[in-house]
Amino acid sequence: MTETRTIVLMTDFGLEDTFVGQMKGVIRSIAPATMIIDLTHAVSPRNIAQGAFLLNKSLPYFPAGSIFVTVIDPGVGTSRRAIAVETAKHIFVSPDNGLLSPILQHEEIVRCVQISESRFMLPASSSTFHGRDLFSPVAARLAAGIPVAEIGRTIEAEECIRKDPPVCRLSADGKSWEGMVIYADHFGNLVTSIETGTIAEPERWEVECGNMGPMPLSLTYGSVPDGAPLAYRGSSGTVEIGLRNANAASSIGLQPGDIVRLKRK
Repeated sequence: MTETRTIVLMTDFGLEDTFVGQMKGVIRSIAPATMIIDLTHAVSPRNIAQGAFLLNKSLPYFPAGSIFVTVIDPGVGTSRRAIAVETAKHIFVSPDNGLLSPILQHEEIVRCVQISESRFMLPASSSTFHGRDLFSPVAARLAAGIPVAEIGRTIEAEECIRKDPPVCRLSADGKSWEGMVIYADHFGNLVTSIETGTIAEPERWEVECGNMGPMPLSLTYGSVPDGAPLAYRGSSGTVEIGLRNANAASSIGLQPGDIVRLKRK
């Protein structure tokens, strides 16, 4: 019995146009038994840091052997490379622009190749839609059983572009963490880079950002009245800032890159 492979799509294409549908059509034309999962197509346009964060935080929830097609690609059509990275758990097909930085840093790398074999791409390829013409058909060929080594030239993982992770640093006295806003989610909650996994006794910490006064680190939205601001441990394991039953991104005025601090009371 042939194993059904899973292809996971993450892009900044949105769903208003036909881009995502065309990618899925290419994949199913080549590997019709493939299961396709949409991780998200709502990454902010050209926001590589947000894409890298969402990809890294999502990996634990997918079966081993999944093939991730990640396309946030402001350099499409330029000399930037297309790469495939095989780890001990998954395969990633992506532009080489820093989007795979967490994978290259934290995962066990088995093989890394520069995608160059045109026979695995669509024959009529555009210079502006590599998601359809290059990444999707290559991922489908991998799902159909083509080894990663056959789709291009092997390169060293150290050659791939890596971007520094979002700021998350501990003060010298160990009494505060400084991080930054990475993005706003669909509900307007502000997701930050401050990891909460190592914070003991959360009730002893509070969050400061922008012109807002200190906020205790809450457990749930219900810890504050309607419309009130709060900071809490988000489901991705980082500090998030929100307004109960309201949109923090449009009300608080913080933007991606703005500094957030977690301090002992």
